[in-house]
Amino acid sequence: MLAMKKIVLLAIAASSASAFAFSPRASVGNAAAKSFNVPAVSKQFPASRTSPSTSMALSSTGGAAAVAEEESGSNLMETLKVGSYFALWYLFNIGYNIYNKQALNALDFPWTIATIQMATGILYFAPLWLLGLRKTPKLSGSDLKTLLPIALCHTGVHVGAVIALGAGAVSFAHIVKASEPVVTCAANAALLGEVLPAKVYATLLPIIGGVAIASMKELSFTFLALAAAMLSNVSSSLRGVLSKKTMSGKKIGENLDAQNLYAVLTAMSTAILIPMMLAIEGTGFFPAFKAAVAAGSFTNKSLSTLLLLGGATYYLYNEVAFLALGKVNPVTHAVGNTIKRVVIIVASVIAFKTPMSTGSIIGSSIAIFGTLLYSLAMNSVKK
Repeated sequence: MLAMKKIVLLAIAASSASAFAFSPRASVGNAAAKSFNVPAVSKQFPASRTSPSTSMALSSTGGAAAVAEEESGSNLMETLKVGSYFALWYLFNIGYNIYNKQALNALDFPWTIATIQMATGILYFAPLWLLGLRKTPKLSGSDLKTLLPIALCHTGVHVGAVIALGAGAVSFAHIVKASEPVVTCAANAALLGEVLPAKVYATLLPIIGGVAIASMKELSFTFLALAAAMLSNVSSSLRGVLSKKTMSGKKIGENLDAQNLYAVLTAMSTAILIPMMLAIEGTGFFPAFKAAVAAGSFTNKSLSTLLLLGGATYYLYNEVAFLALGKVNPVTHAVGNTIKRVVIIVASVIAFKTPMSTGSIIGSSIAIFGTLLYSLAMNSVKK
């Protein structure tokens, strides 16, 4: 209970550092939409909407102060909203990593757990579509064929991360995940012929060096955790490259905004995972579930709840990420994403009392700082 309180306080403090420190800019693109290569929704923050009463105030003494106060109140509310998005993004992300690791400790069936987590998202967005609370996407067979390679990569991102979290410490999995920019640069160069400025490639050096140092000094190092985390990185990079290659300038179906695209990919990934799960792990999950309950560590209800919470927080942290990243500029996005990884590593160490060597702490710090430099360098190139 004390550990959870520390984690909540940590997430709130981190959200303050990443969101409150940067006030929203005049026009912000949807970063989540960009990652899936769908049209971004422009977020225009009103400059100064002057109502008749405000115009009267402008014509009288102290009118400017009245307008300043009105704008200040509006900016404060917007900042509080962004801060709440970041706090929820961090909390759901921390919750997912903790629930996921607890479930994997109890049941060594990563493919089955990954499938349950992916399928849980359907319970969230399907009712929204059925009740008309969110526009239902309309896709043809050709559209689904276009999205299939991206869904396969989306599946690899998730299952790789789940296997990595089960095979080693949560902190180590996220240290390796910090090396994703290295894979992204390689994939873009190989498949798209994209050559970036030298300053971008220079930022990859601390990432590579930091991950190497952390891996050598990691007390809970396993090759399976390293390989699975890299599978997640490669899948994530290929998902971005394939999105650019297959969807750029092409209209895919109807009502397919960033959130609906994520929902469609979730449904497709669930369909992909079910036969793979059965082929690799069969139905061994069910007797293992009964054995875990019989051992007295869990009840049927508590273990089922743990699995559902893992799936719910997995989907919700991605959903809230769309809201958070769509409200801030790319620099804030980069800082927020970097702090998020630090928060998860620290929270997992607190929750599971995972020891980290001095070398691992130094290596992870260098790697995470490198990802921040990479994000900032890429942002300057795109300007």
